[in-house]
Amino acid sequence: MSVTVRVPAKVNVQLAVGAARPDGFHDLANVFLAVGLYDEVTVTPADELRVTCAGPDADQVPLDRTNLAARAAFALAARRGIEPAVHLHITKDIPVAGGMAGGSADGAGALLACDALWGTGASRAELLAICAELGSDVPFSLVGGAALGTGRGERLTALEVGGTFHWVFAMARRGLSTPAVFREFDRMAEGRTIPEPEASAELLDALAKGDPDALAATVSNDLQPAALSLFPELADTLAAGRDAGALTALVSGSGPTTAFLARDPESAVKIADALRTSGTCRTVRTATAPAPGATVTGRTDQ
Repeated sequence: MSVTVRVPAKVNVQLAVGAARPDGFHDLANVFLAVGLYDEVTVTPADELRVTCAGPDADQVPLDRTNLAARAAFALAARRGIEPAVHLHITKDIPVAGGMAGGSADGAGALLACDALWGTGASRAELLAICAELGSDVPFSLVGGAALGTGRGERLTALEVGGTFHWVFAMARRGLSTPAVFREFDRMAEGRTIPEPEASAELLDALAKGDPDALAATVSNDLQPAALSLFPELADTLAAGRDAGALTALVSGSGPTTAFLARDPESAVKIADALRTSGTCRTVRTATAPAPGATVTGRTDQ
């Protein structure tokens, strides 16, 4: 048997970052919105665990045990006392090192696929606990939709979304390391008092109403100055999208992908076309939100 799971990318419509904790992490108020760009993870029995990958920038994806998909398979197998003897094949469509949780998505996808393949019967709570052990963004990749992540982002509260939001994403010509962006955030914050992160009531209301103008007025990303410090050229991409009519423009998560909110599908097409010809980015994609979380999309008997 093989099992295929589809899992979405995310954009952070609010990313409020607290001061560094003693463990090196940061408390967050992280408003996740899953968007319709997907990776697929297919799991089949094998003699031993191995990882393969295809799709855009697949050559940048690690194929050893550091890959979150591999770590997910090991984590579930260890809990059940079985050998993780599977072939994990990742079909990439989420940008690699782009601030859209592509690696986290693969971890969540592999976990759900292995659970289905092995018939472990793990509860949703157990799967979410394993996700939280794997990384801060992995639990949201499993659940999708919209959610507020607190702690380091792994403690989720589902949020209501009252409509469909239209997004344009511009992929940069190189990646950014999330740890490096957080280190730059800490450097830039030296000597300042960092407030406790808190979700914006106005932003949550805009999501619940499905109001793109209200959402545009309230999005924020505390990591954006750090990302721009490390990758100044992103400012040109943000400006190009705004000039093309985006309601708002922001760096997605730790970057370097930039996100542009459009009022409607026609506006999204116009913004995407302008970004493609701007010379400020590598590729451009459009997507809608919210999107479902990790979902089994195929099972094949062998």
